[in-house]
Amino acid sequence: MTYEPDVHPGDPATVRELPRVTIRKLAVSAMSNNAYLLSCKATGEQLLIDAADDARSVLALVRQGGGGLAAVVTTHQHWDHHRALAEVLAATGARSYAGVDDAAGMPVAPDVLLAHGDRVSFGEVTLDVVHLRGHTRGSVALAYADPTGHVHLFTGDSLFPGGVGNTKSPGQSFEDLYADVVARVFEVYDDDTWVYPGHGSDTTLGAERPHLAEWRERGW
Repeated sequence: MTYEPDVHPGDPATVRELPRVTIRKLAVSAMSNNAYLLSCKATGEQLLIDAADDARSVLALVRQGGGGLAAVVTTHQHWDHHRALAEVLAATGARSYAGVDDAAGMPVAPDVLLAHGDRVSFGEVTLDVVHLRGHTRGSVALAYADPTGHVHLFTGDSLFPGGVGNTKSPGQSFEDLYADVVARVFEVYDDDTWVYPGHGSDTTLGAERPHLAEWRERGW
């Protein structure tokens, strides 16, 4: 099966097979939020990134993965990324993770609070936590370094094809988000790093890197 990064609400999940991890991408809600299910091939344990909406479809995605759900990581506290969280946690018994500075805005108190440099593990898979301030104070990205390939980076609403996430609302900061994305993403990871955002299609750091100065100049 060929992985298709462009998925829309109502479409079946698209599947990407890596040697040790299967990645499933599902779009839900009128806002076309992305939910990502990562499955450890060695143990069957699974991790969900953003139980954004439509608990029925998200739980069907978990069943499609074939294993138990060990963890749900919410990339940030905005309501459209956690509407199905409480129901998914209740149905699966999974542990809930979120950035420490976003915890107060979550509908369910996280079991684990995440800070920059932390790691999240499920089965035999480990993800690095990247704290990216600006879209929200506690937004986190998750990086999986495929030992046989490149990094796979799940960025929530902090980085998209064409720029960083929205910073036009009160309490947000383009200066903070741009600085963190440059220092903690572009200065750390290679151009072949694959970016999976919270909405819409994917990109790579190589495709976006030439435009950093343009983003800085336009301020979004």
